[in-house]
Amino acid sequence: MLTLVVILLLVSFSLNIAMFLKRLAHRKEIQYIEKKLRSIVVNSSDEKLLLYTNDKQIKALLIQINLLLEESQKATVDYRVLERSMRKMLSNISHDLKTPLTVILGYAENMMNDDDLDPHKVKASLQTVHLKTVEVLDLMKRFFELARLESGDNHAEIVKVDISEICRKIILDYYEILTRKDFEVAIEIPETPIFVWGNQISIERILNNLITNAIKYGADGKMIGLKVKTNNDHAYIEVMDKGKGISEINRDRVFERMYTLEDSRNKLYQGSGLGLTITKRLVEQLGGSISLDSEPFKKTVFTVALKRFNF
Repeated sequence: MLTLVVILLLVSFSLNIAMFLKRLAHRKEIQYIEKKLRSIVVNSSDEKLLLYTNDKQIKALLIQINLLLEESQKATVDYRVLERSMRKMLSNISHDLKTPLTVILGYAENMMNDDDLDPHKVKASLQTVHLKTVEVLDLMKRFFELARLESGDNHAEIVKVDISEICRKIILDYYEILTRKDFEVAIEIPETPIFVWGNQISIERILNNLITNAIKYGADGKMIGLKVKTNNDHAYIEVMDKGKGISEINRDRVFERMYTLEDSRNKLYQGSGLGLTITKRLVEQLGGSISLDSEPFKKTVFTVALKRFNF
């Protein structure tokens, strides 16, 4: 009987010791987790919590903490990229506004201070002031348009629209400009209606941006193309030119805010860098996508994909 009591006491003691050691191990693990987590947060590092443990609950906790850390670290990286992008955008906007405003100020001061200015020179100066003022207003309009799109304030009603008809209408609007510039025009638009889920005003703005871009940056090739094609699920609008194109290293960046080509200092290729960003946001707002394929002086194609309206 005494032996049994002793055995029970030893078992109880052993269990207590085991529980104590387990609690001690848990405490050390939790202290490590707390200390390491604080270090990761304070130093904004991209580390993860690495701890070998046999405890299933601790393992589950570590998995969830590491998932949260991964999301937090990704959000931090995205924020830094966005911050750099915004700084660059503000810097470029300041530069783009400063240039025409300086010209306007210079001509205005010249007209105010020169009492003997020839009327023809006055008229020419006013024409330049008007041109630069329109340039400033256009830049501000694009900037606020992008701000509305990215804030979600600009909602487009998605309805059934015929892109064949819209494409024919828009390319006709550019007939005089293209003829005057002696552009070759290649049009492949089906005579039958092609219906997609979209918004007429948004699609017109997308096409205007892409065609204007092709005329401006593809001027060397003296050619512009507009093609509409389909498959079972999507309709595709292709706007093509044969100009200087976009190199492979720059291809993924053309839709970034305020991105301009390397030779944007050349007046022939200057631009605010907002047009293609706005275009991409408009396409995405319609549930579509836009892509670019470019081979300099052979073919540069922007392709807009929209979901077909299937009866």
